[in-house]
Amino acid sequence: MAGKKLRMNWVGSHIRDQEQLQFLLKRLVQGFFFFSSSSSEFCTFIIQLVNVYNHSENQTQLEVTGFACHSNIHTEVCVSSRPVRIDTLKMKVYAPFSKDMPQANHTIHPYARKDDKPLMSSSVTSVQILQENVTLPPPCHYSHNVPAVIFSSGRFARNIFHEFNEVIIPLFLTSRHFQSRLQFIVTDFRSEFVARYDKILSHLSSYEVIDPASNGSIHCFPGAVVGLHYHDNLAITTTDVPDGYSMLDFKQFLRESYNIKVRDLSQMEKPVLVLISRQKSRTFLNEDQMMTMMRALGFSVVVAKPDMMANLQEFAKVLNSCSVLVGAHGAGLTNEIFLPEGAVMVQVVGLGLEWGSTTYYGAPAREMGLNYVEYKIEPEESSLISLYGRDHLVIVDPASVYSQGYEVGRAMYLIKQNFNIDVVRFRKTLVKALEFLGRSAPLV
Repeated sequence: MAGKKLRMNWVGSHIRDQEQLQFLLKRLVQGFFFFSSSSSEFCTFIIQLVNVYNHSENQTQLEVTGFACHSNIHTEVCVSSRPVRIDTLKMKVYAPFSKDMPQANHTIHPYARKDDKPLMSSSVTSVQILQENVTLPPPCHYSHNVPAVIFSSGRFARNIFHEFNEVIIPLFLTSRHFQSRLQFIVTDFRSEFVARYDKILSHLSSYEVIDPASNGSIHCFPGAVVGLHYHDNLAITTTDVPDGYSMLDFKQFLRESYNIKVRDLSQMEKPVLVLISRQKSRTFLNEDQMMTMMRALGFSVVVAKPDMMANLQEFAKVLNSCSVLVGAHGAGLTNEIFLPEGAVMVQVVGLGLEWGSTTYYGAPAREMGLNYVEYKIEPEESSLISLYGRDHLVIVDPASVYSQGYEVGRAMYLIKQNFNIDVVRFRKTLVKALEFLGRSAPLV
């Protein structure tokens, strides 16, 4: 992160006056609904990271021992409210031992796809958490006065869905409560990831990201979180978050991070439609005809190709003034998170993609304050019909294809399939989108 000071200190020095730190910690615990009079303020604050997920056993264990873990199908998160030493070269966390703590070390893959075992074992670096009574901890090279959060940046380079779904939103869930008083240690460090999401990372933490590969030292922290909390696809469960954060709050956080203002859609002379133009699969074969029809309806059309979407900071501004986002099922629709409330997301649903379309983008859109419209293609609009014919199982029974294995279905419907959209039929979908905007068609 260019221009940001490295806020870490050598042993024996202080980053900030301790009284100031205590004041910040007092402020941080305000508003939480569980407190322990017997805990230090810092310990109480750390307890909230488990408490807000409503697991009483974990709350008790963390309060008594200073260490607790929470695990579900998607992720595992361990929290230490006591000082830890982190060997960033070997990715080992030395946690203080308590007589009430079960004598067992932990190995965590700090990425929110725990259920994808092949990915976790092959692509996500594990973090070992060791008890100090079992293993003598090494001496500190650096000491810090804020807690650490350890997570993996993952292996889905440039896939905006996976980066937001499994890293950015979970990171918001896990660290927003700290009000920037924490430091990230990013395993499987990718410089392009840190650069791409610099605005977000710097709004969650006032401290420079630590890259274990280039900073192989022993770092001492007053506490630590290993792993990230996860709720659902592009989603936040409000009841499981301190202060009731929602996806609307996350969207506001993004606007603050990218310094973009909310546009009032009703003040636009012409509604702006952003068309996601895919280039390799699930492409619109008659994109020009679609654009002509869109303009005839009165839309100002912006064609978003990969090079435009790659600059997230600039593309976020485009989307923030967008009335309608149109795209085929795919990662590009993750950009719906930047749409202003009241905008419309139109998803073109190809053959065999109904479940994924609703699960990954349709249902989340509504929780983001958006209007969601599906355009389910007819078989004649799929390029697969020219390859297999109208009566082939590929066309009439996609479930039979998926029954041969997900990769078989993926190759068929996500990779092979393109679209030749019935422009007359699709026009009706866009007219419906206009109605959501309080407009009527035609506008010209």
